Amino acid sequence: MNALEHFARLSGCQWIDGQLRPGSGGASQDVLDPATEQCIGQISDASREEVERAVAVANRAQHLWNRSNGLHRAEALHAAAAEIRRQQPLVAEMLTREIGKTYKESFDEVSWSATAVDYYAELGRHEIGRVTGPVVDGQFNFSLKEPLGVVVLILPFNYPLCLLCWQAAAALAAGNSVIIKPSELTSLTTLQFVQAFAALGEGLVQVLTGGAEVAQQLVRHPDTHMVAFTGGIETGRIVARECAGLYKRTLIETSGNDPFIVMPSAPLDIAARGAAFGAYLNCGQVCASSERFYVHDAVYDAFVERLAYHAGRIRVGNGLDKVDMGPLASRVQRERYERILQRAIEQGARVAAGGGRPRGLERGWFAEASVLRDVRPEMEILHDESFGPVAPICRVASLDEALKLSNDSRYGLGSTIYTTDLEESMRAVHALEAGMVWVNAPLLDNDAGPFGGRKQSGMGRQLGAEGLDTFRHSKFVMMDPAASAQDFWWFPFRDEEAFPGAR
Repeated sequence: MNALEHFARLSGCQWIDGQLRPGSGGASQDVLDPATEQCIGQISDASREEVERAVAVANRAQHLWNRSNGLHRAEALHAAAAEIRRQQPLVAEMLTREIGKTYKESFDEVSWSATAVDYYAELGRHEIGRVTGPVVDGQFNFSLKEPLGVVVLILPFNYPLCLLCWQAAAALAAGNSVIIKPSELTSLTTLQFVQAFAALGEGLVQVLTGGAEVAQQLVRHPDTHMVAFTGGIETGRIVARECAGLYKRTLIETSGNDPFIVMPSAPLDIAARGAAFGAYLNCGQVCASSERFYVHDAVYDAFVERLAYHAGRIRVGNGLDKVDMGPLASRVQRERYERILQRAIEQGARVAAGGGRPRGLERGWFAEASVLRDVRPEMEILHDESFGPVAPICRVASLDEALKLSNDSRYGLGSTIYTTDLEESMRAVHALEAGMVWVNAPLLDNDAGPFGGRKQSGMGRQLGAEGLDTFRHSKFVMMDPAASAQDFWWFPFRDEEAFPGAR
């Protein structure tokens, strides 16, 4: 069965209780290939009854899963990772057809998904608490780590599988069950991908497709116990408010507008190549994309020239062809991006490369890799997430100015600096107000290190030990094996401990 046949098989379905089931919801929408604008399938909105059923199944499955031992859970997760790798070529092709990113990027994303599952398979059984020194002789004090219950994952379109596994693998390793509400743009690939987790147990991982109403039901449901959301700031605020009213745990990642600093000591061609990767990976649709460039005056013109050269060499086209950059994910995304680009030009930015749509690609939602020079700090493009293939470059006179402008943002996800000056590197590491700092190494991730932001880029962390604890309760236990009397503070209080003065 090829990718298009899988799309037909998955169209209109939900993944509930370990089975692909035709959806009973009334609403449906076409899924369009962003490179060809051809319809490749349909998705349906999960009905209220389907949401209720999935939540009930998830709670039942979670209780069974949590009773299984750590070794069993680790082996089951490793088996899921192996199955992810087995279906990697198919899923990568489906992801490219559904969202537009190059096949190489899709293939890599499936790889990263598998490594995250393997990582949490082992980390989940590494420790489930610790022993602390008691405060009373003869007592035994310890803490336990316990699952939250049913975790809802509301996922974006740009990295639907990688983020799914960063969150789901940690949640499952901690003993939770998971209900996934994928983006409407990547639902069919997600329905295929999650079948790799079927061996863990029926109902442990489920997928409900649809729009905001489905997500809202899952967020508000009294029998879901945590929500992990990745998406825009305004929707993130809504999720945070809803969960706050229910005292429900959240993990929220809401975009970025990451700075990229270039200092005179940087090897300029390497910095320019790193900048091109940071700005144009996945057509710029990366939360941690490099979107604000602050380049020292001493190397500004040379850097702009080098980046424009590398941007001009990027091959744009259908992600299944031999290209470096595919289309934006949808017509809506391209129109939004083009408005941001045009506004920057109206405010005085000059186009050094790109600036429009590539010739010969009339169908599909393609855009050129663009470079803007003479960008001023107050321009709107430096303060809003562009989420498209553009590198706006601002001139600075010093590292102090670059750091000040980098921190002048409501976002704080990631940041990059290129310098071979050790003192500058360390100053930037400590001064940049962001969850991650890349020194001469843009956009790298590490399963063992925490991923997340500050300010309005969200709260909470994925990956690393921090990512596992995101999905766990802590319980503290104080035990007296001898059940002895604790007269040092029980009633009756001793008379000599009463207030010694006059009343």
